[in-house]
Amino acid sequence: MLAPCPSRTPDDLKPRWMGHFCGLCLELRDDAGHLARLTTNYDALALSVLVEAQLGDDADSRNAGPCALRGMRRQTVATGGGPRLAATASLLLASAKLRDHVEDGDGIAARPGARGLAGMTADRLRAKAIGLGESIALDVEPLVAAIAGQRGAEAACGPGTALAEVTAPTETATAELFAHAAVLGGRPENAGAFRRAGAAFGRLAHLLDAAEDFDDDAARGAWNPLAATGTGVEGARPLVRGALADLRAALEAASLVDRTMTGLLLDRYAHHAVSRTFGSTCATYPAAERREHRRYRERRRDRDYYDHDRYRPEGRNFFAGLCAFTFLCCTCQMCCREHYEGPWSRKRREGCCRDGCDCCDCDCCPCGCD
Repeated sequence: MLAPCPSRTPDDLKPRWMGHFCGLCLELRDDAGHLARLTTNYDALALSVLVEAQLGDDADSRNAGPCALRGMRRQTVATGGGPRLAATASLLLASAKLRDHVEDGDGIAARPGARGLAGMTADRLRAKAIGLGESIALDVEPLVAAIAGQRGAEAACGPGTALAEVTAPTETATAELFAHAAVLGGRPENAGAFRRAGAAFGRLAHLLDAAEDFDDDAARGAWNPLAATGTGVEGARPLVRGALADLRAALEAASLVDRTMTGLLLDRYAHHAVSRTFGSTCATYPAAERREHRRYRERRRDRDYYDHDRYRPEGRNFFAGLCAFTFLCCTCQMCCREHYEGPWSRKRREGCCRDGCDCCDCDCCPCGCD
């Protein structure tokens, strides 16, 4: 949801955003190993930013050496409790996603020989998250229990069920992570406002993910909360707008030293994510037509990438993909190359640092407004 958008990021804030991103990545490396850097999550940066927003100039940072993921450039990176909290959230989310794939037998766990490895990896990431949480006085077990309750909430869901019941586990876990940011920032009085902001953020992320996957889930016959409750994408629109308003109100009620980065991530980026998924209020054509146009554009990109319009390479199996992934990482193609072939899916991917670390190809709304 909070992927960087070059057109909506002032030039003077790009280094600060990169400092939080690199701080999270390096924290994952130091506490959970190099492979844990693959769990780096854009949305988790909100936690690091919230801690810094309360500390201002007193926030911890250090100068990091050249890194291939930054095009061998140096960078001032965030350190301390903020990146550790963000790393805990990233590890928990990655562990939960892997565990879901294992239990459902889909995704990466559906590949031959991968299910057991995925389960072991999920357990390892959760153990690392628990250890990292202890280092910042965060009890991770209630968060793990809340995340585990998501499956039960989905199983009990049916037509007419309120979406709030489905998103409740996500809201609970996110609210507690946000509330702990107040503790790490030395302003426990912000815990209530941050908890409300976290609940709104969790609800917003859950609904945006469901709306983006709605068509694909319907085509695959996969479970989707908007379809299961009968709400639909259009029915979720007012709930998403309400979550966005709740997030802004909660942050305005908090006492912050510097609101610059929170405004960028939790206001501008969040609004852009809603506009990208549901369309701007001033868009002149319906959402269904807009989604079809996006799918057409994606098909065009795929066709332009390969030599022949009819050529669609088959995906690699787990071990062949692992070899391709290792090669792509060692040759820095995943970060520095403009386009590369995904190691498992073989679909076109874009290097994260191809434009000087502006890590997205902005998909703004048709009329150019936020």
